[in-house]
Amino acid sequence: MNAVMQAMRNHRSIRKFTPEPIAPETLQALIRSGQAAPSSSFIQAYSVIRVSNPEHRARISEVAGGQPWIREAAEFLVYCADLYRINYLCEQQGMGTLTGRTEHFLAASVDVALMAQNVLLAAESIGLGGVFIGGIRNDPARVSELLELPERVYPVFGMCLGHPAQEIEVKPRLPVEVILHEGRYQQERVPAQVAAYDAAMADYYQARSSNRKLSDWSAQTAAAIQKKQREHMLSFLQARGFLKC
Repeated sequence: MNAVMQAMRNHRSIRKFTPEPIAPETLQALIRSGQAAPSSSFIQAYSVIRVSNPEHRARISEVAGGQPWIREAAEFLVYCADLYRINYLCEQQGMGTLTGRTEHFLAASVDVALMAQNVLLAAESIGLGGVFIGGIRNDPARVSELLELPERVYPVFGMCLGHPAQEIEVKPRLPVEVILHEGRYQQERVPAQVAAYDAAMADYYQARSSNRKLSDWSAQTAAAIQKKQREHMLSFLQARGFLKC
């Protein structure tokens, strides 16, 4: 395992930061590293909004359920799937207006996710830390209005970045044999695999240095996925020009 692979496997979500800022040239370098990620047909369908206004950060923190690290991190970035630029060039090239195809939505959403992961990995490689903020999708219309996002652009998630002020353990991931299927999807193995992983995660939650609790992966995951349905997302996306066909 080389240094890059070790850095990937050492990822932890950091939510407490020192007051030390991130130098502008460092932020530029991180964004450039993000842009090195693969892009579907090289469309580069993403934009990043750097939110530096304290009032705007406070409002976004409210949208995301009151997460204080949005206000406290050295940098808070909002990653957007961006088809506005692509629509402009399609019209300029005489190729017509984008009509909200599901495929284009998927391509842009995947593009921005790959780009953002590169940014976070680059940040971690130089001693910074961060955490993704999916909570901005609690009220994406409010975030879009605040950041003046045009049609065909939607906020996918936020990211806090800064110098870590905490040391936390790495969460054990699902074993590779659970994720890697040979030849076909081996669904008959799921019950035993989930039970084994629940036991491992229960041990982790009880043994970690902070926020110990009696829980396991199934309980945490079922609650998270069922409580965060965000039923407004389809109508919001359609209103912004996505998922119309």
